[in-house]
Amino acid sequence: MSFQATMEAWPRERVEALYAGITPADVEGALSREERSIHDLAALLSPVARPYLEAMAREAQRLTRWHFGRTISLYAPIYISNLCAADCLYCSFASHSGSRDKRTTLGPDEIREECRALAALGYQHVLLLTGEAPRIVPVDYIAGAVAIAREYFSSVSVEVYAMDTAGYAELHRRGLEGVTLYMETYDRDMYRRVHLGGEKMDYGFRLDAIERAGEAGVRRLGLGVLLGLYQWRIEALWLALHARHLQKVCWQSALSVSFPRLRHTPARFRVEHPVSDPEMVQLMLALRLFLPESGFNLSTRESAAFRDRLIPLGITAMSAGSSTRPGGYAIHREECCEGMAETAVLEQFEVEDTRSPGEVVSAIRRAGYDPVWKDFDAAFAPMQLG
Repeated sequence: MSFQATMEAWPRERVEALYAGITPADVEGALSREERSIHDLAALLSPVARPYLEAMAREAQRLTRWHFGRTISLYAPIYISNLCAADCLYCSFASHSGSRDKRTTLGPDEIREECRALAALGYQHVLLLTGEAPRIVPVDYIAGAVAIAREYFSSVSVEVYAMDTAGYAELHRRGLEGVTLYMETYDRDMYRRVHLGGEKMDYGFRLDAIERAGEAGVRRLGLGVLLGLYQWRIEALWLALHARHLQKVCWQSALSVSFPRLRHTPARFRVEHPVSDPEMVQLMLALRLFLPESGFNLSTRESAAFRDRLIPLGITAMSAGSSTRPGGYAIHREECCEGMAETAVLEQFEVEDTRSPGEVVSAIRRAGYDPVWKDFDAAFAPMQLG
């Protein structure tokens, strides 16, 4: 059941009208309820809710601890390819980004080397990433990478190009547990403006891709928008509607939300709708109150100090010690450690939180939370054959 019908029922004008009518009484009513409607979410996201952020934070903390305890799961991204046939204005991987850094796709032995390096640090959750190049980096290649990673980790997810149901089913057959797919922006006009080439230009195909992953049996589904591309309050409402839709049609899958904020972008792109730290906090708090059972992921795009402050406000998973270039953990890291300049392999974005995994673990413990390396509920998932 496509989400496109819901998007058509909630055009930008309807969302703007909803925000325009919000009053302090609406915010107070939203805070007093256990189950919150889309109108309640709009109240919590609105400028009217700014004086209520402390009350929202207390409720977000209570809900997160009720559903997730005092645990923060740790994961790491593994970029297996930075080849890209799409032309997304905001991305350094884009085919016309202007970067002269090296493009590469890791071979099976190199993928194993990266997996061994991360497994030695204690990781049990990894996220495999590629650019948007389905013809150069096909499904079979990604499926092989998933199978290799499953030899080292109990949980393997991917953040790659949108696939059809058969593609996701093949990855699932090889051991895939999760799919993360950012819509980037739900606004059709903005989507058209920033995606100038490649198969990613197909808005409808990407919009329904995460639902196809659920239909294929993928157990974990991750959503997000690129904060800064479009007006964050409008995007947040569409994102929440999408999440509720997936909770209904993909009820056997667990849902998580990520909060990627555009910071370092190619010279040809200017962030038109920057999201401030207080706005980011309000966004996360409001979505936690609306989606109390969903995981919240926070990457190393954000600074160490800001990430530490967000730990008690709804975060359930954090990446640590991340590299955003292929071969960044073992192959090129070794050269750097030997005193050589790090090989100029193209990275997707600059990491803001450069702390080691051990340092992030210490920060989590200082905040009164327990870092978790292993997903114990995977033991209750259906056994994967193949």
